[in-house]
Amino acid sequence: MPEQQPDETMESRLAKIFLARFGAEPRIFRAPGRVNLIGEHADYNDGFVLPAAIELSTCTAIAPRQDQRLHVFSENLQETAEIDLTETNPQRADRWSDYVRGVALMLQKLGLQLAGGNIAIHSDIPIGAGLSSSAALAVSLASALLSNSGRSLELVEIAKLCQRAENEFVGARVGIMDQFASCFGSVGHAILLDCRTLEFQRLSLPASLEMVICNTMVKHEHSGGEYNDRRTQCEQGVAVLKRFFPAIKALRDVTLEQLHAHRTDLAALIFRRCHHVITENERVLRCANALQNRDLATAGRCMAESHASLKYDYEVSCKELDLMVEIATRREGVIGSRMTGGGFGGCTISLVETAAVEEFKRSVAKEYKATTQIAADIYVSKAGAGVTEVEVNA
Repeated sequence: MPEQQPDETMESRLAKIFLARFGAEPRIFRAPGRVNLIGEHADYNDGFVLPAAIELSTCTAIAPRQDQRLHVFSENLQETAEIDLTETNPQRADRWSDYVRGVALMLQKLGLQLAGGNIAIHSDIPIGAGLSSSAALAVSLASALLSNSGRSLELVEIAKLCQRAENEFVGARVGIMDQFASCFGSVGHAILLDCRTLEFQRLSLPASLEMVICNTMVKHEHSGGEYNDRRTQCEQGVAVLKRFFPAIKALRDVTLEQLHAHRTDLAALIFRRCHHVITENERVLRCANALQNRDLATAGRCMAESHASLKYDYEVSCKELDLMVEIATRREGVIGSRMTGGGFGGCTISLVETAAVEEFKRSVAKEYKATTQIAADIYVSKAGAGVTEVEVNA
């Protein structure tokens, strides 16, 4: 295994690993993770979200094979997988390789003939932290498999097929936000995305602010099932409200007044789930407008309100996330802070004035460790670019 050299990029090291393992120089496709500034659990309700691509990413290296197989090596896990592209009824194995098989299958369902390939994957996105490591993996894989087969797709189609891979093959009922941000990320910009129409607007983020991501290092085991449960609960709310408002298709279509008018028709838990989604959509639009107008106080309030709603209405926070937000909010130079991602652990996102970032990192890590005995990882990132091929020589 090639040793990591000082100042060596992830892409360069992956190219060396690939050359050593497969005896060929690969093409490498890099797809970023994402942080969501606001708009949690809104995407699968046809709502609005405000993500930004981050500088952490997943890279997929690929070179062609002569047969119809994919030989895949995960550098992070030091594991291999082999996939037969001619298999007619592939089954999920509940392993990381499901993402590879799922993406390949969705490409094949589009009628694309995929070429075999040797593949090596490496990521510096922490798994299970709510930073979309799975979407980055899927998007980088799709881009690599397409190029290896001499084919191409529009970015929006790549985002949609990667979502389908997670929904239909992996079994995670995720919305479109993560894949879309990984495809359409733009340096210095967040993305205001309408998850129904997929219309989007790139919003310039203030150059004086940094996105500071604090990883609680906590991942509660029930998060996968709970995530799917939340989606089901939203669908139950829509089914009830549709009796009174037949035109609605998703919670995106329901006003707060309509929800309150039929509060007694909904179970208390379902009401709270719907209340979060409906108010979160309003907060996203208010926060995006505030950032455009450089009204940072309003943007910060929107983030605080979002976290409270996720804690009390949607019940996807946890004591570590709440503590991290509380610690961050007390720091100088903090515009706003909230949990980000699916919840039940993972990360918070704070918008912090650049001059205050180093002290923020130091003091937040110190207080969190003193309170929880957990050493948090803290990442500082500007908004980054979406998926791209990286030129590198092994």
